[in-house]
Amino acid sequence: MVVKTLVKMASLKDYILLTKPGIVLLVLITTLTGMYFAQRGMPPVELVFWTLLGTGLASAGSAVLNQYFDRDIDALMERTKSRPLPLGSVAPSHAFWFGVSLLSLSFLIMFFFTNPIATFFTALASFFYISVYTLSLKRKSPLATEIGGVAGAMPPVIGYTAVTGSLSLEPLILFLIMFIWQPPHFWVLAIKYAQDYKVAGIPTMPVVRGIEHTKVRTLLYTAGLLPVSLLPYFYGMAGEIYFLSASLLSLIYLALTLKFVSSKEPKGGFLFFYSILYLALLFTIMVFDMRR
Repeated sequence: MVVKTLVKMASLKDYILLTKPGIVLLVLITTLTGMYFAQRGMPPVELVFWTLLGTGLASAGSAVLNQYFDRDIDALMERTKSRPLPLGSVAPSHAFWFGVSLLSLSFLIMFFFTNPIATFFTALASFFYISVYTLSLKRKSPLATEIGGVAGAMPPVIGYTAVTGSLSLEPLILFLIMFIWQPPHFWVLAIKYAQDYKVAGIPTMPVVRGIEHTKVRTLLYTAGLLPVSLLPYFYGMAGEIYFLSASLLSLIYLALTLKFVSSKEPKGGFLFFYSILYLALLFTIMVFDMRR
């Protein structure tokens, strides 16, 4: 009985790992930010619950299917070979239907409890991540990172449209911040594991154009993030506290990137960690200092 219980617990843990909980959490934070700006305050609790549940399930389902389709290359890389599918702790067919089920449930929740526009953007984000990024571009072009960023930048748009049922410039500004943030965030990891990607045959920027080129590109994107991060202030979405905080956070990000670029070490563990912290703090402070 104890053995069976442990197997079930291990199995449950493997399925949870497939959903990439850390990424789901970031998706929920940015989705909620979009909802706050649409409502200019806390939206109805019921709507928040269903929107976050639907968006979270879509993110989780997309992550599962991404790992299903990438299970062959994940097995070749040190960073990913211990994931549930390469290890064989979850059967590929089980992972596939698990991902499909999560996505299906997500779309049903969004359709019945939010509105068609929010449902459309949820489906569009999943389509972009699975079909455009994972299946079409990842194994063919280093541009997969930049083009695929459309999917990762969609959560605040989903949150905003779930409340309003329409688009405006505000969610597009939030989209732009996340879109510019994603490539430098990923490239730090891609540089660290460049040999891994080379072995697996994935044409990431460091593999195709070299580490120095990728570092410079990372710096350019991070520098571009500074003025873009201030747009919520200039457009009247957030106040002076946000302006000062965004400026400081972005300058620290830029300084850390400069240090990374000038270093001969390919590892940028702290920079990668800071990029996640940066986005979480930026959106949290934006909500705290939102102009009503």
